[in-house]
This record gives sequence, structure tokens and C-alpha cells, in this order.
Amino acid sequence: MSTWATFRIGYVTRRNAVFANPRFQYWAARLPLIRWIARSRADAAFDLLAGFAYSQVLRAYVEGGLFDILKGDPVGHIDVAARMALSEGAALTLLRAGRPMMLSEEVAPDQWMLGEQGAVFAANPGVQAMVRHHRLLYTDLADPLALLRADRGEPTALSRFWTYAGALHGATERGEDTAEYSQLMAASQHFVADEVLASMPFRGVQRLLDVGGGHGAFLRAIGSAHPHLDLGLFDLPEVVDTGRRVLAESVGEARITAHPGNFFNDSIPQGYDMVSLIRILHDHDDAPAQALLCNIRKSLAPGARLLIAEPMARIPGAEPMGEAFFGLYLWAMGSGRPRSPAEIIAMLRAAGFSSARTVATAQPVNASIIIARA
Repeated sequence: MSTWATFRIGYVTRRNAVFANPRFQYWAARLPLIRWIARSRADAAFDLLAGFAYSQVLRAYVEGGLFDILKGDPVGHIDVAARMALSEGAALTLLRAGRPMMLSEEVAPDQWMLGEQGAVFAANPGVQAMVRHHRLLYTDLADPLALLRADRGEPTALSRFWTYAGALHGATERGEDTAEYSQLMAASQHFVADEVLASMPFRGVQRLLDVGGGHGAFLRAIGSAHPHLDLGLFDLPEVVDTGRRVLAESVGEARITAHPGNFFNDSIPQGYDMVSLIRILHDHDDAPAQALLCNIRKSLAPGARLLIAEPMARIPGAEPMGEAFFGLYLWAMGSGRPRSPAEIIAMLRAAGFSSARTVATAQPVNASIIIARA
């Protein structure tokens, strides 16, 4: 063990002993100079305790249609109760619960409208679809230790939804799940595409291949913003056919080349100067993820680049999103894990890429970016 590690262990041990001491907590709460630190720590601790309640308030707004009710003129709680089939007391409780979360706002006595966050949710059906989808995660997390102790291959609510080889890459025959899947993909790919467009100029790129690109949501966004790009879509045969039609309608058939195949078993199409992996790598465990990177590397000419964009672990300012949220989400899904940029860069080097670097994004909670060069 290094000297630094030994020092850090000693520091953390002493720090935790001090913070856990009731006399220190009493003293810190009353000392003017550090009172605000103590209060912020207490608030953060309560948020950890109450987080599930917050998420369920949001779910009630989405599933009950409350955002639609509040997005017009001010309404009273009696009207809300009638439109949501709630008692008057329940409606008022829900409106008040959303107020500190900025989902609702009381602009006059018993006159309610959307709050700042509520306006964001109301304007984005894709985000609301993500809120509905998370009911599956919350079902799996009702007993988190049972989830973690079970064999990872054991079915869960999330794994049943995704049906890894099917719904994860297209959901073409999932019946009632298809619409929810399509909304989820459109929303998540939209968020990632926005980060990529804001961070990547695509200078020197003429041909872009999206591996595992589904129905082409990412390519549609990038192709619309950069009309000089020729676009390739590689995914399972039943998926890529739909993606080709969707992309042809939005950016023109002449710009689209569809490549049916399995990115683990089949060769990646050659002749592209950039390949993209959008929210793909973290869906897979280490061995298949490494195999995928090696497969892509074999297809690239010297100097061609690989773009990886997805939520990543250990990103400053977005740490809980990585290992807390996506760590448990992917565990429940039954495959993959969030990786730090350092871990992904190490995998890229092992796959034979000559260099790799991170690209800063404005909203890493949506996606971080790594560019690797063959």
C-alpha cells in the first residue's frame, strides 16, 4: 500500500469519527463560520433519505397528467381533484409536494401553475417517458439487497423490458413495450446528440458510421446539423431496415447506407473516417465491451476516429449519476456497468488505438465524450 493511501485511510478514519460525534454536530450547527456547511450536509443527508419520495411525486405528476393540467391558466385544487380523480385533500397534498421541487407554483391563494422544473417536464414528452420507465427500476430496487444477492442472470422488471438481444436494439416486436421503448430511445439519444453537437465540430469527417444505432435517432440529429456527412447505420437486420427508412425521410436516401449485422460476430463496415458508439459500451460487461472495441479497431484505417458518448462514472459534478444511478440500473438490467473515462481509455489502448482523449461536455449527466484515434 502506498504512503498516500495509508495517509488517506488515516485521514478518512479520523474525519468520520469527528463527523459522527454528536458533540461535534451540536457545535458545528451553532458556530456561525461553519453553520452553513453543517446545514448543507444535513440537507444532503435528508435528500438521500427522501429521494424515493421525491421521485414518486414526480411520477404522480407524469402519470396523473398534472403537468398538462397546470400548463395553462391557473387552476384551483378542487378542479385538479376532479380532473385527476383524487379527493380534494389528496390533490392539494400533491400540489404542495411538488411546490418545493419546483414542479408546481402557487401564484395566488389556491391558484396553481407549472413551476420552473414543471415547465421543463411538461414541454418534453421524452423525459416524461423516462419517468414512466423508471417504475421498473424502482420495482427492482424495492429490496436492493435481494437484487444484489440474486444471480445476475435472474429476470428482473428491467431485464424483462429490455429483452437484451431484442428490445435493447430495436423493440420491433414488443407489442405494448414498443411505444415506450421508442420514446425512451428518442429522448436519450436526443440528449446525447445535443452534447455531441455542442462539443464536436466534425471537422475533417466525411463519413460517419453509427454502430448499434437503432432506428437512427443519433444519426438524424448529427446529419441534420452537418449536411456534408455521409451516414452509415450498423445494427441488427430487423432494426437497421426501419432505421434506414426513418433516416431517408429526414436527411435523404442518398446520404444513408444501411449495414445489417451483429457487432460482436460480424465485421464492422470499413471506409468510414469516424465510427460512433452512442450509449452502447456501458450496456455490456467488460469482456464483450472489450471485444467490441477490438472489432471496431480492426475496421478503421490509420487516423480514423472512434467517438464514444454515454454517461460515465466518476465525472466531477455528476458522480451520483454514474456509479449510484447507472451502477444499479445496469445491474438490474442484467448487463454492463458505468465506466470512468480512465477505464475506457485503458480499454481503447488494449484494443490497439494509438491515442484517446476526453472531450468536455456541458451536461455530463447526459453524456461524456471520448475520442480515440486508430
